[in-house]
Amino acid sequence: MEANTRNRTIALAALFQCVEGVSQIAANGKIDSELFEACLNSVLTEDNHSAEALYGGIGKLRTGFKVLMHQLGAGNMTPDGKPKDIEATRYAVNLLYLEKKLANDPDMFQTLLKNIETAQQQLDFFAMTHPNMVARLAEIYTTTISTLGPRIMIKGDQSHLANPENAAKIRALLLAGVRAALLWRQAGGNRWKLIFSRGTMQKEAQHLLST
Repeated sequence: MEANTRNRTIALAALFQCVEGVSQIAANGKIDSELFEACLNSVLTEDNHSAEALYGGIGKLRTGFKVLMHQLGAGNMTPDGKPKDIEATRYAVNLLYLEKKLANDPDMFQTLLKNIETAQQQLDFFAMTHPNMVARLAEIYTTTISTLGPRIMIKGDQSHLANPENAAKIRALLLAGVRAALLWRQAGGNRWKLIFSRGTMQKEAQHLLST
């Protein structure tokens, strides 16, 4: 993975798209189907010749680019007067932290890869967003990444969060979020890039959206 602004912007947009999916489920008990499939695709696809290929193309990350531009703006309010989503930022930071812990635990990383390879074989029998596939990805997150701690506490409507299918979707999205965080690191992303290259990534996100 080439370390450049384009790939870092794609990775960060993908991370925010996963976070947006979590927020949608937590608040409404529903998630945009195209957004969800793109996130899961990054975990289950073997097409990794480019950053965007993991998500099925740049167009599949439109939501992520919009959220990135919203969240990386200066101040506590966006240009259109909307407050930033503090919870979304917290989820994203926690996922970046979990990925760093995963990178420092090679045995756990290998276990994760083996589990994902097994899950990929199930695509011969189930669609990517089939409840059985989602449940499998959720299980992988629970038995691997979630054990690294600390747990990510999701805020939202408890009636939605208590629903087993919704809980599985959220865990699958968190797994995809860690995948995006890995992509961010592979593309040269780090804390300093996040702090000092915000404007550059906003411009790149705008450019990618326009194309």
